[in-house]
Amino acid sequence: MSFEFDSGILSVLGPSGCGKTTLLRCIAGLEIPDEGSIHIADKAQTSISKGIFVTPYSRAIVFVVQNYALWPHMTVHHNVAFGLKLQKLAADEIRRRVQSTLELVGLRDYEGRYPSQLSGGQQQRVALARSIVMEPRLILLDEPLSNLDAKLREEMRVELRKLIKQVGISAVYVTHDQEEAFVISDTVVVMDRGKILQYAPPDEIYNNPANQFVASFIGRAAVVDGTLLRVEGEDCFVQVREFNNATLMCQKPKNAISGQDCKVVIRTAEVKLDSGRLNDKGNVLEGLMLSREYRGGLTDHRILVGSKEIVVTSHKLCPMIHIEDGRERIYLYIEKSAISVIAEPRPSTPRLAEF
Repeated sequence: MSFEFDSGILSVLGPSGCGKTTLLRCIAGLEIPDEGSIHIADKAQTSISKGIFVTPYSRAIVFVVQNYALWPHMTVHHNVAFGLKLQKLAADEIRRRVQSTLELVGLRDYEGRYPSQLSGGQQQRVALARSIVMEPRLILLDEPLSNLDAKLREEMRVELRKLIKQVGISAVYVTHDQEEAFVISDTVVVMDRGKILQYAPPDEIYNNPANQFVASFIGRAAVVDGTLLRVEGEDCFVQVREFNNATLMCQKPKNAISGQDCKVVIRTAEVKLDSGRLNDKGNVLEGLMLSREYRGGLTDHRILVGSKEIVVTSHKLCPMIHIEDGRERIYLYIEKSAISVIAEPRPSTPRLAEF
């Protein structure tokens, strides 16, 4: 893999076992890659071909791990000051930097407490403060919110982004949670099996996934096989066999060619449901409502369209959630902006060898 970023927050997103943490540990110098090089601020930290390897403690970066790794026998103040003491800074300077950092993370009144006296969110902020106080040029975060409950995770990811931006340092953030990556990051790397599949801002990845894996991994989407029928200006028309050969209109993908096979990605959270056919304009599909799953403010509707079962998520004010369960006829209205087409490259014709 190969990538670079200038500043801000970069998230590395992917399923468990795809290589996210290994990548982070290579950047930190905790793992040595078999080949290649790693540069930070235009300086080589690892270069296998040139025999360069800068030790982890000399890279001016910090690493926040999943379990926070706080010293249980030390107070908040001493946990945050630990790295500064190793640098043998003056006591007054350590005190000043620790207090200003705790003020920044909202823990100024907790510096005398021990980790066992803090909540999970407070422990996470202590681990972050211990990293920020070192004034690094890069901070590495390995799923730092994974130990928190769902509500606290939502609050902390907003706080975390705000804090990193306020301090003004760059960060590489590893997560398997798509929403978390999108909220926190300026740019996102999507990985699978040790390879980078897409590297782009969150909205680009959501609206224009590079391939089927990215489309299925990012958000809730139905991915079906299709055929590009024709292109008209910036729009194209695709036929979906699984939807009883229905034709859908969407925005033209790059390098679209009539007759080409493709993957059709429908972001089902952007689909409107109705019990009647309101008009024949736009993309309208007919289906059977199979069941519903209540999720509080949202409801998942399982709908059979042709031979394909898809899940459409709607807000609680959608009139469809008041219909009794059963195999009822229902209509799906899909805006063309809710559809992405991933054109599959045509197989190249092998050239005959010349003798």
